[in-house]
Amino acid sequence: MTDVLLPGSRDVRGTLEQPEGPTNAIVVACPPHPQHGGSRSDQRLVAVSKALRESGIACLRFDYGAWDEGYGEREDVRNAVRWARNEYDGETANDLPVGVFGYSFGASLTLLAAAETDPNPDAVAVLAPTVKLADDLDALEALDALESPLHVLYGERDTTVDWEPIVERARDRGDGVTALSGDHFFLGAHDEIAGSVATFFERTLLESA
Repeated sequence: MTDVLLPGSRDVRGTLEQPEGPTNAIVVACPPHPQHGGSRSDQRLVAVSKALRESGIACLRFDYGAWDEGYGEREDVRNAVRWARNEYDGETANDLPVGVFGYSFGASLTLLAAAETDPNPDAVAVLAPTVKLADDLDALEALDALESPLHVLYGERDTTVDWEPIVERARDRGDGVTALSGDHFFLGAHDEIAGSVATFFERTLLESA
């Protein structure tokens, strides 16, 4: 593991985990709500990072900067993607495919940031996204502008976030959707989540490269 200080005006720090062999792609992992204990050590992010490493994909998990109602946090995601795209110097350096994964608050930020980052990330996966973080932080609207391949995972008993419209729109777009038999916290499902996310990124970042 390597500590990373991300560029930008906010103090944003992350943990970079790399596979033992050649690095073939990199994924940025965005944590849930920082005011509810969300951080780069979230166990869903850790499980996904482990599965990615086993697939030959590096993973950058990071903590958001100071709380900014979702606006600064969206910029944190953008800066993390830019770092992965332009500054990460893995063993195969330069032009590695870049993916983004987010959970809950981080899932909505992932959609918001990915749709506005030029170029879009090469692939996006989100777990338990909610439609809006604010009137002008509309993840469903951002989804319409997203050109990357997308995979949405959600809990069938999740009553914490408003995920249904995003799942419906993803299906309309022809994106992959995975239903999990759990609530918003997915207890006991971390390995299933990690396997599904890693398989998606293997297909979109590695097989298409």
